[in-house]
Amino acid sequence: MAQKIFIVEDDAVIAKTISDYLNRWAFAVSTVTKFDQVDAEISAAAPDLVIMDISLPYFNGFHWLSELRKHSKVPVIFLTSSGDDMNLVMAMNLGADDFLAKPIELPVLLAKIQGMLRRTYQYQQIDTNLSHGAFTLVPTDNQLKTAKQVVALTPTETKLLSLLFSADGEVVSREAMIEKLWEGDDFIDRNALAVNMNRLRKKVTSIGLARLIETVKGKGYRLASEGTKP
Repeated sequence: MAQKIFIVEDDAVIAKTISDYLNRWAFAVSTVTKFDQVDAEISAAAPDLVIMDISLPYFNGFHWLSELRKHSKVPVIFLTSSGDDMNLVMAMNLGADDFLAKPIELPVLLAKIQGMLRRTYQYQQIDTNLSHGAFTLVPTDNQLKTAKQVVALTPTETKLLSLLFSADGEVVSREAMIEKLWEGDDFIDRNALAVNMNRLRKKVTSIGLARLIETVKGKGYRLASEGTKP
């Protein structure tokens, strides 16, 4: 069965160009028709991946991403203006999975889509729970638990924490994380890891894990070995 891609782009020429190109690669592609009902159309289409522009009629891509993340973990690749780092950071913090600056290079977009689909749907998850002090990571359910609380994670966040939990306090290098999470994808921006880590820290603040994720300057990240009570 063909994997489904949903395009949210108000430039009809760009949307058709992307759609035609992905159709040639055997994807089932659909595009938004009502820009005031983007979230509803994505839900109805039930795609495997969403490509979304930031600048849209009615509400921008940030709004629709926020609405989508209330009920869906479908991977989202944002289309951004070249060099627009502020929008990139905002998009990633809201839950985007990757980005591509315009003007779009179709082979690069294809590589990002294929890599994202592979990582999201073909990744062989660790089927053993991992513990660090009072925290338990349940990879099969994409959850982080304490005795009283549960935090839902994205697959990327689960993989990040799996690496840190498995390292048992040792430093995990940035290179190792990028290799594991993005499988050596040549088109991954080096800032993507930092943005994902910042987003993860914010998500796990409520149960006290954020203060235990340490940045080791020039090396990578690790979980602190002390003070592991939530």
